[in-house]
Amino acid sequence: MSDQTDRSAVEELTEAQAKDELARLAQVLAEADAAYHTDDAPVMSDADYDALKARNVAIEARFPGLKRADSPSDRVGAAPAEAFAKVRHAQRMLSLGNAFSDDEITEFDARIRRYLGLTDDAPLAYTSEPKIDGLSLSLRYEAGRLVQAATRGDGETGENVTANARTIDDIPEMLERAPDLLEVRGEVYMSHEDFAALNARQADQGAKTFANPRNAAAGSLRQLDPAITAARPLRFFAYGWGELSAPLAETQMGAIERLAALGFVTNPLTALCDGPQELLAHYARIEQARATLGYDIDGVVCKVDDLALQARLGYRATTPRWAIAHKFPAELAWTRLEAIDIQVGRTGALSPVARLAPVTVGGVVVSNATLHNEDYIAGRGASGEVIRPDEDGAPKDIRVGDWVQVYRAGDVIPKIADVDLSKRPAESEPYAFPAACPECGSDAVREPGDSVRRCVGGLVCPAQAVERLKHFVSRAAFDIEGLGAKQVEAFYRDGWIAEPADIFTLKDRYGPGCLTQLRNREGWGEKSAKNLFEAINEKRKIPFGRLLFALGIRHVGEQASNLIARNYGRWDAFTAAMDAAAGLDGPEWERLLGIDGVGEVMARSLVQTMTEPHERAGIERLVAHLEVEEAAAPDTSGSPVAGKTVVFTGTLERMTRAEAKARAEALGAKVSGSVSARTDLLVAGPGAGSKAKKAADLGIEVLDEDEWLALMGAT
Repeated sequence: MSDQTDRSAVEELTEAQAKDELARLAQVLAEADAAYHTDDAPVMSDADYDALKARNVAIEARFPGLKRADSPSDRVGAAPAEAFAKVRHAQRMLSLGNAFSDDEITEFDARIRRYLGLTDDAPLAYTSEPKIDGLSLSLRYEAGRLVQAATRGDGETGENVTANARTIDDIPEMLERAPDLLEVRGEVYMSHEDFAALNARQADQGAKTFANPRNAAAGSLRQLDPAITAARPLRFFAYGWGELSAPLAETQMGAIERLAALGFVTNPLTALCDGPQELLAHYARIEQARATLGYDIDGVVCKVDDLALQARLGYRATTPRWAIAHKFPAELAWTRLEAIDIQVGRTGALSPVARLAPVTVGGVVVSNATLHNEDYIAGRGASGEVIRPDEDGAPKDIRVGDWVQVYRAGDVIPKIADVDLSKRPAESEPYAFPAACPECGSDAVREPGDSVRRCVGGLVCPAQAVERLKHFVSRAAFDIEGLGAKQVEAFYRDGWIAEPADIFTLKDRYGPGCLTQLRNREGWGEKSAKNLFEAINEKRKIPFGRLLFALGIRHVGEQASNLIARNYGRWDAFTAAMDAAAGLDGPEWERLLGIDGVGEVMARSLVQTMTEPHERAGIERLVAHLEVEEAAAPDTSGSPVAGKTVVFTGTLERMTRAEAKARAEALGAKVSGSVSARTDLLVAGPGAGSKAKKAADLGIEVLDEDEWLALMGAT
């Protein structure tokens, strides 16, 4: 089935396409269920899963005759793992229907009233409680004694995890004054604090770490060795029941209170709500408190309070009619901003980072978010426009202690979308962006037109030094096998390397025969040390363009580095030209500016870096260990434009501007974006404006496109 069909709106599908799509969804969702429920290794986010399941339901509603025997709509969870004994539930453990908007909660209430024949103004109470993001568990008590614990599995059959459940402190072994038969249902989870401590221990032991608390809780409960489960900090919230020998109460809230009286931990945020508006208000309160709970929730569960009404409402195939899960937006969450840290990059840029109270956003625990720059913190964009307006249109700044909304989509770095001013502490003050580098104390200067404040310390600044070293060994630069960012940080921290040239003397200082040797360093051995020295040696011969990019000069990226290399050919010719352009004027400065793709900002950065005494000395120390390969120059023999500077203007009708530039450069011409006294030819298409006039004033030869193509054909 094509990707286009996969993305088609349900109403646009033909019957044949719908049949194929239902088959695809059945397979994809079955694999996702097995990964999530059986393997504790999700292959997609909850939001993506919910969207696919909703698509499946919509297609089945439009084409009811195409519903499959293995329809995901009729499935709960996944089959239990073979490693555990199977337990058949006396009453099925069902899932909940989902709501994603306020309107859907209003419709949920209206649907129930229609089913029960209640008027819009008839009283109808609901309970509202946080939806814990953990692993569903059923606990069976007989005569007050815990006799069995089982996971949900596929809803009908679960896994027997009794021995493991007995190790959880929140699960009582014995109950007093309980019904003779009581099946308690709830959620096993792990707190944020315990999750962080567990992952730290796992990392220290070289073991697998977990992506989020839900995975950690599920993986811990479903251990074949109960001793491992006992060592994991699992907790349990009770929120429901299955088979009973006697009712717990007449209402949902009363039953929850009875479970608490029996010794179970129930959620203190469970509230009684009168109608949909109170449900929505409680949802908003829980969403705001989400980051301070200390455990993960992914929504709020709404249930009809009267158990007699629940019985009348009954069940659909896999969900109760009397309950619904109001899910949170997958990529949004509110949390508290605990601190603002400043990180210094390789170009000296001071980048503010928000340190957040951890919150799960899109299936990932988020504790940091980018704040871009000082304008963004102040609530303004690059042009001074307001980006987070308050009720009066004034910018909402970001302060330490603020309650902030974090968003994350896909792999995008988390960002702050909004600030809740109503929760701002009275004593809070605007954030004062530092005017000095936090790493070296040098001045942090913001140049006119620049949105970023930068440290002027250069290589004196340790943050810039280590970041430049990490860039130097990156894939598009020297790409030295075995020498990545972590190794660079460790070597820099211990004083083994301070600048790029030190990498090429590493063997002389820490190789065989030296007092301190790399092979004796923790995490290294004789073979790995030998491999690194050989990898470094292989990079002593380096293309001109890669060397220039590896230097990490501000504004000079990979493409620009290769462009400059092609224009100067040899490294020594390039350095001589930079020396000649030191005053930012003269023939070599004009030549540099004449390279198409090199603007004044890039040119100034390049010249200033290459002629700054400390920077240049470090570069010379590096190049002394290298053989810099000459950039391949095109064969321009017989070319009528070799060595000439050409400018294109207006609209070219028989080739694109990119084709014209590439052809000219291949013939040895220098293509410039501006007309000057050094321009030799102007190729003018329709719409040529000020450049054509300037060329005429300077007496520069002007060709139309046909004349240019004829000239090219002469080669």
